[in-house]
Amino acid sequence: MESQSEFKEKQREMPDFQKMNGLVPAVIQDQSTGTVLMVGYMNEEAYQKSREEGFVYFYSRSRNSLWKKGETSGNYLKVQAMQLDCDRDTLLIKVTPYGNTCHTGSYSCFSKAPENYSFLQKLQEFIEERKKNRPENSYTTNLFDKGLNKIAQKVGEEAVELVIEAKDENQELFLNEAADLLYHMLVLFAEKGTGLEEAVKVLEKRHAS
Repeated sequence: MESQSEFKEKQREMPDFQKMNGLVPAVIQDQSTGTVLMVGYMNEEAYQKSREEGFVYFYSRSRNSLWKKGETSGNYLKVQAMQLDCDRDTLLIKVTPYGNTCHTGSYSCFSKAPENYSFLQKLQEFIEERKKNRPENSYTTNLFDKGLNKIAQKVGEEAVELVIEAKDENQELFLNEAADLLYHMLVLFAEKGTGLEEAVKVLEKRHAS
């Protein structure tokens, strides 16, 4: 049977829900980048389910109900670590995000993504704009006009060129071919009606363990 001292010690490890009228704010941080992704609220049930299942749950103050982040969008937050502040009334939860966190489609609710990933998002948006508006004298427009087979062929050609440069010692040429391949892959994603974030989700699920 659990002693009184053991019970009190466990209570000290938990957020003080009574102090905060049943809710505590939870700051969600990307474990890999250190970026703050969002802030939500947890009641004791959301806290316990997050610990037990390993995915973040919140308590919705507007709906007065528990909800699992990502249950609709598929953009789950996998718990890596939980940490209480010194007053036991705020949680810091380090996570691995599955896709973008914000409901607007952004990486973070605070609109800050890691620099390189942010640029790739902008490049993807640029390519989508080219697909939609088809401005004249645009290389990307020309690719879209030629269709899926030509775009897929270009990805294959760029992949072969990257392999060839990988066998030489010219790092600059190698990186240029890698950039060409990445660009044409983004064009192919757009033609197929998907995006880089979907491929990232697949990788994240593979490495979730």
